[in-house]
Amino acid sequence: MCPFHRHFSPTLPSNFQKVLTCTGPAWVCHLLLPSPPWDRWLQVTAKSLAGPHVSVAFSAVVTLTACRPWIVNFKQLLQSSPNQSCNASTGLLSPSPGYQDLGRNIRVGGGPFCLVNYQVMREDMDVVSVHFRPMDRVSVLVHSGMPSVMRLYLNTGMDSGGSLTISLWANKSMISNNTLVMVCVNAASPFLLFNTSLNCTTAFFQGYSLSLSTSSRKAKLIIPYPETDNWYLSLQLVCPQSPEECEKAKVLIETTLYLVPCLDDCGPYGQCILLRRHGYLYAGCSCKAGWRGWSCTDNSTAQSTAQQRMATLLLTLSNLMFLAPITLSVYRCLLVEASIYAYTMFFSTFYHACDQPGEAVLCILNYDTLQYCDFLGSGVSIWVTILCMARLKAALKYVLLLLGTLVFAMSLQLDRRGAWNMMGPCLFAFVIMVTMWVYRCGHRRHCYPTSWQRWVFYLLPGISMAALAITIYTSMMTSDNYYYTHSIWHMLLAGSAAFLLPPRDKHVEPWACSQKFTCHYQICKNHREELYTVT
Repeated sequence: MCPFHRHFSPTLPSNFQKVLTCTGPAWVCHLLLPSPPWDRWLQVTAKSLAGPHVSVAFSAVVTLTACRPWIVNFKQLLQSSPNQSCNASTGLLSPSPGYQDLGRNIRVGGGPFCLVNYQVMREDMDVVSVHFRPMDRVSVLVHSGMPSVMRLYLNTGMDSGGSLTISLWANKSMISNNTLVMVCVNAASPFLLFNTSLNCTTAFFQGYSLSLSTSSRKAKLIIPYPETDNWYLSLQLVCPQSPEECEKAKVLIETTLYLVPCLDDCGPYGQCILLRRHGYLYAGCSCKAGWRGWSCTDNSTAQSTAQQRMATLLLTLSNLMFLAPITLSVYRCLLVEASIYAYTMFFSTFYHACDQPGEAVLCILNYDTLQYCDFLGSGVSIWVTILCMARLKAALKYVLLLLGTLVFAMSLQLDRRGAWNMMGPCLFAFVIMVTMWVYRCGHRRHCYPTSWQRWVFYLLPGISMAALAITIYTSMMTSDNYYYTHSIWHMLLAGSAAFLLPPRDKHVEPWACSQKFTCHYQICKNHREELYTVT
């Protein structure tokens, strides 16, 4: 016979493997797997070390030593609450013991009890938000005879994207000076060997350990992105100095077990967001103002309060530049354009006032509503400015304006931060403008616009500012320089609109009829539109 390797691993998921090398004259090797995974097949792979063309014969003997769990059964509670959904731990049902009998080592069917299994209710609160609690109460009785185990069902495939939070609390009067409550949190199988080891290690998993004592009566454990599996909370009372003191001691431990998307909802300096990749849902904190960490609690690079207020002032007051295109639009009788610029200025100001973290925050509406209106106003402002430059007939102009607004609303609903959601319709409007200008150049046999002053003092500065604004928005804006670059974007966008708006026609009155209104009907001719209206 030749030496060979044996690999032992759970089927799925595979945390790590146990490798056993069989060598020596006897060719006998043993592997002990304490607390193997529950309700799962174990895969055994044998690999010869003698070469690719050498056959190796071997035999394997598997011996499983198990005991029966004592399940704290609350069947009557379930019958009294038939409409409440729950997931209860499965196992061999036995007569439900009272709390006064949990310390006894009773044999049922020839096998001793090795653990007290508390049935746990799972309550789905929201997306990646679950509450676990014992069926009858929040407290769990812990003693020295055997571990008290709670199974947390996190095997739905949608629970690995949050953070598992375990909080334990013990009454000070119930813990003596020489007693210690040891806690282990493991996946796949519970840790049961508190009498021989306290390292919380099972066959394929290194667990998390906690402890409660007279000096530390509270313990908290946070596991970000827990593995998709059944998790087990094991508790047992131990007395390292005087074991005889634990024989009759019992401690009630209050438990708070939650699966939350983000810790503390990311605090005042972060926002909890959900991400979906390849069918998996993850939650995470998007930190602001230089804060970092799982829950945005790391202030090593955080901004001061003065810096936060300065950033808020930059992002909000920069929108006052829209007063220039609003004033020009009203003066030139472009009332629709003026209303759109006013809409953009209003929602951009209050969106950025609500978007800031920490103390400098002011939200007059829901954050998502303010963000949507800000993005919509910015896109429609660019759209209406280019259409106004094209000098279209009023009917066609307002039809395109309405259609463009509807397209912006649809695209922002699909992907709010997509660059082409804004650039696509604006390029289409730019093509319309160029087409109309080329048509007028061919029709008049002269360049349009005809005045070189219009090109030098208005169009070229406006186009330069618009090009610079697009460059900053698409390629130069980062999270570090956002306060400055986005404020510059506001000013360039408003300034370019003021430069690019077409001038007022000096030879024709801005209204539809130049005559004074009389008491009878008359036909008024609008020279600009070449239409007749009855007034």
